[in-house]
Amino acid sequence: MPIYTYKCTSCGFSQDEMQKMSDAQLSVCPSCGKADYAKQVTAAGFALKGTGWYATDFKNSGSKPAEAPSPACGTGACPANS
Repeated sequence: MPIYTYKCTSCGFSQDEMQKMSDAQLSVCPSCGKADYAKQVTAAGFALKGTGWYATDFKNSGSKPAEAPSPACGTGACPANS
């Protein structure tokens, strides 16, 4: 469940609230009781660090895949015969 930060514009009270994404936004301040309790915009607490999945699985190493070998000349499909 996400944690949202709320702040009252009347009294300045601030608190983190754990809510479902489908829950209605809170509007009444638990400190002063006024309807000035608003959700704040905060940075996400998520970061990818280290040598995890991105560096090992999805990062382009810059090398090109090896080309398929040309057909053997004894089969009649030799590029030298064309």
